[in-house]
Amino acid sequence: MMAQGIPVRNWDNEEVIKLTILHTNDVHSRIDPFPMDGSRLQGLGGVASRATLIKQIRKEEKNVLLLDSGDIFQGTPYFNMYLGEVEIKSMTALSYDAATIGNHDFDGGMDNLKNQLKYASFPLINTNYNFKDTTLNDTVREYQVKNVGDIRIGIFGLGIELQGLVPKNLYGNTVYEDPITKGNSISSFLKNELKCDYIICLSHLGYSYKEQKISDVSLAPQLNHVDLILGGHTHTFLDRAILSKNKNDNPLIINQVGWAGVMLGRIDISFERNNSRHRCKTCKNEWIIDA
Repeated sequence: MMAQGIPVRNWDNEEVIKLTILHTNDVHSRIDPFPMDGSRLQGLGGVASRATLIKQIRKEEKNVLLLDSGDIFQGTPYFNMYLGEVEIKSMTALSYDAATIGNHDFDGGMDNLKNQLKYASFPLINTNYNFKDTTLNDTVREYQVKNVGDIRIGIFGLGIELQGLVPKNLYGNTVYEDPITKGNSISSFLKNELKCDYIICLSHLGYSYKEQKISDVSLAPQLNHVDLILGGHTHTFLDRAILSKNKNDNPLIINQVGWAGVMLGRIDISFERNNSRHRCKTCKNEWIIDA
């Protein structure tokens, strides 16, 4: 599919730069594959199998980003015993580039989340949680910019309303701010001030709801400049990413890959020199099967 983008800056060597974006969401402390117990997900997932698949793709592709859309914690005894250390160390071993915060990432409390981040080689990103009066102030970033070859990628994160979903004592003085307002503010900054060629939103708002509630599907047409939403929270298994449009009437892709690390999302983007367009291929999301 063709997607309109801002004019890509001149670069010296390649006519086309290809970017491969890999992503997960709602892994929920699933370090091992599901047991062979006859359940629907038996034998699927696990960090080791995911590492093998990611390593293979990195051998095949020059420019790869690996991202996560939140709910890293909670769901297996690994979290109960180690409070997130194993999960963060695993993501560091897999060389994640960035992640956003899910509601369950507060389950050990804010001090614990900050403590576990000492094991992270990647930034935790959120734009609409105000951490000014909390221990996470100056720890969680509003955005991240990654230079891939001569392409500048802007990444920001949006989180779900915590009140009524997470006990107050776990998120403390964190202030939830409107994701549409904050998303547009940061995306405009990334495009106009930092001159990003491609903008990604890591969302933990949920894919879609029957009731009137902000979700990736309802958010997309209200966002400026955003090219890709990688979602989480609703554990939605999409066979392929879907195509929407942003507020600028340009194509915007939405993807989410279930939960527990049983799928790996993949999107390939080609940027052409001296061309304001980029080509995007939404690959079939790949199931991760224990070897």
